[in-house]
Amino acid sequence: MLLGLGAALSAAVLFGIASILQAVGSRKVPTESELDPRRLGGFIVALLKQPAFLAALALNLAGFALHFVALRLLPLYLAQAGIAASLVVTALLATRLMSDQLSGLEWSAVIAVCVGLGLLAVSAGDAGDSARHQGLTIGIIVGLVVIAVLGALASRSQHGISTALLGLLAGLGYAGVAISARLLEDGSISELLRSPTTYTLPISGALAFILYSLALQRGSVTLATTPMIALQTITPAAVGVFVLDDAVRSGWWPGAIAGFVLSAIGSLILVRFESVKD
Repeated sequence: MLLGLGAALSAAVLFGIASILQAVGSRKVPTESELDPRRLGGFIVALLKQPAFLAALALNLAGFALHFVALRLLPLYLAQAGIAASLVVTALLATRLMSDQLSGLEWSAVIAVCVGLGLLAVSAGDAGDSARHQGLTIGIIVGLVVIAVLGALASRSQHGISTALLGLLAGLGYAGVAISARLLEDGSISELLRSPTTYTLPISGALAFILYSLALQRGSVTLATTPMIALQTITPAAVGVFVLDDAVRSGWWPGAIAGFVLSAIGSLILVRFESVKD
């Protein structure tokens, strides 16, 4: 378990730094960008011309390699809780480098999210067995379609609330990455190529990455990142416990529930106050 948790926390640092670099690169691309198939190619090309964005992409790929290790060794909610520590890294760097100013209440909300995720972490029991789950795989595929459609609609707005919505949808996309990674079975190359989750994993990641870039164009880094972190943590956690038999430590259900509530309330406070600023 220590190896998995160490991998998750190391990935969190990389993801936190990558968020700032991604924001720098994304904001150099015209803000009228949206998730439109007719314009998507041009948007991606424009992003790839930004050195900061390329650095963010490299850090995200390195972070995912570490995250993948955590996902295979830990319960989903513990792996995602470790990753969620990137919110602290992002918030600290955003206030130093991106001129994002957080009030005392907002810093309290950041702390609440982290404490809540910490409670989820210490509530962790054993990870359930990775196994094929056809219904869950279908759910991921349907979810990706819904996320893409909603992302296209949200990206038409430049209002602050669209930042939160795009961040939320990006979080659901990254949740798809985590769940797909958990569903991958150890086997031969031919078996992997036949598995739908081999394809939902990179598609989920690419869609989430683009949605997050769009969110970063429209508002503060904190507003874009908080709902993303919350959804990419809570969604796989729920799936792990209720579908994949991830265990909660005996007697720790109240702690797990309290962690969920704290994370949700902290996220809502940040989204509310940051959207008003924008």
